[in-house]
Amino acid sequence: MADIKLFSIKGQIEELQSKEVTLEKELQKLLEENMNTFFGVTFLKSEYRITNGRMDSIGIDENNCPVIFEYKRSMNENVINQGLFYLDWLLDHKADFKLLVMDVLGNEKANAIDWSMPCVICVANDFTKFDEHAVNQMQRNIKLVKYKKFGDNLISLEFLNAPQVQPITFDDNSIKSTRKSNWKDKDFKQYFAEAGEKNQNLFYSVRDYVLSLGDDISENQLKLYVAFKKVRNIVCVEVYQSCVLLHLRLNPDTVDLIPGFTENVRNKGHWGTGDLEIQIKSIDDFENAKLLIDRAYNEN
Repeated sequence: MADIKLFSIKGQIEELQSKEVTLEKELQKLLEENMNTFFGVTFLKSEYRITNGRMDSIGIDENNCPVIFEYKRSMNENVINQGLFYLDWLLDHKADFKLLVMDVLGNEKANAIDWSMPCVICVANDFTKFDEHAVNQMQRNIKLVKYKKFGDNLISLEFLNAPQVQPITFDDNSIKSTRKSNWKDKDFKQYFAEAGEKNQNLFYSVRDYVLSLGDDISENQLKLYVAFKKVRNIVCVEVYQSCVLLHLRLNPDTVDLIPGFTENVRNKGHWGTGDLEIQIKSIDDFENAKLLIDRAYNEN
């Protein structure tokens, strides 16, 4: 894979040489102490012990999904398979993770855990082209992050892939089947099924447009909404009979709000993340929303 070259342009131009760090101590400690800044993840525990080993780091993201971090310490270490093993273990031991969240963050956060999209983030000084190909074939939410340390004060984190997991494709039969279900608590699929063809097509238009903005965007179908994210969510989408509802990671104070179309929901409870709400009820609304969607992509 192509390497990143970093230059100091203050005074004489000088290339800064990258170097590895002691992953067991320096980098792991740095990432754990700044996990929210680097990854949008709340740190829970280091060296989380399980039945047959221990996870390097574990946290919970802005969508309340579990996140496992594994660090590749040697060229021969198969950190991807190791992460998959820990992910499967976690899915079989949800109560253990809930107790951990309850202990660190409290009951409310523990009750909000969403198991729709747990994630493994593998961090290494380098990966091979075969690693990225293997991850893309697995159809699991595994992210590869390559780090480089430059001097004493600079570090780069390169996100090598944006996994596309469980893309939403509903045919007529699956929609009809969902409509007939009698679930006590509705989820995204049922809201989608009840939304009608017009709003279903509006959702597909929004999804296709957001994904076309860059290959660094991943689509995460969660229990109650779909999140499109780079490092953090940039757009969260819900689908209802009345409209397609978007929440964008944008400062509402920088937007000329239009009643019935855009709203500041910074202090208003809602699903997903993002302080700017957009109601899309027509193709014209969608066209008018594109500029704001572009901003959410470019400013995050």
